[in-house]
Amino acid sequence: MQSVSANEAKTHFGDLLLKAQHNPIEISRNGKAVVVILSINEYQYFEDLKMQNLKNRVQQAKKELAAGRLIDGESFFDELLSGKFDE
Repeated sequence: MQSVSANEAKTHFGDLLLKAQHNPIEISRNGKAVVVILSINEYQYFEDLKMQNLKNRVQQAKKELAAGRLIDGESFFDELLSGKFDE
């Protein structure tokens, strides 16, 4: 992944937008990576993956409930965030 400074990104923003259509671009400030610019297609791909993962986790929780293992909301979200339902 190409990396540029925030100042370079500001100076060459148009060029950066064109390059980001093909490959993500990392932008750093004071030598530390702070953001990544990527194409809308790549962004949508990651958003779709996140949604599918969430749906899978909810389905797993429904199986737990159907098996008689009740889960209160707070516990469910704690387990969800901890990755308990990851497959």
